[in-house]
Amino acid sequence: MSTFLLEIVTPDHVAYSGEVDSLVVRGVEGELGILPNHIPLVTPLRVAPIVVTSGKKTTEIAVNGGFVEVRKDKVVVLAESAELPEEIDVERARAAKERAERRLAAGKQDEIDFRRAEMALQKAINRINVAGRK
Repeated sequence: MSTFLLEIVTPDHVAYSGEVDSLVVRGVEGELGILPNHIPLVTPLRVAPIVVTSGKKTTEIAVNGGFVEVRKDKVVVLAESAELPEEIDVERARAAKERAERRLAAGKQDEIDFRRAEMALQKAINRINVAGRK
């Protein structure tokens, strides 16, 4: 089976770079499985784990938004942030989740604050879920 190069890049570092067999991402239109020689495309990503398979090893990476660009022999994920399970501070993620839940429960917010709290909650849950599966 052939492979392709996967690079997950954030504004401050390269979170992942290596040859992989397959990749599953969650775009705005739903989940997308990517295999070698996939048709080229670009799509925005949701806050969700990316599942990377290389050989018999499967790794989940917590990705918080961004874009995926699929080329013939390379996939680039440009993410706002990306963390491998061992890089996630679970206590910090739980604290962020609790803060976001309190802000959402408070109610008296304008639309921007409400949306920020929703995004913070999604990111915290994503990080907690990925860290819990390592």
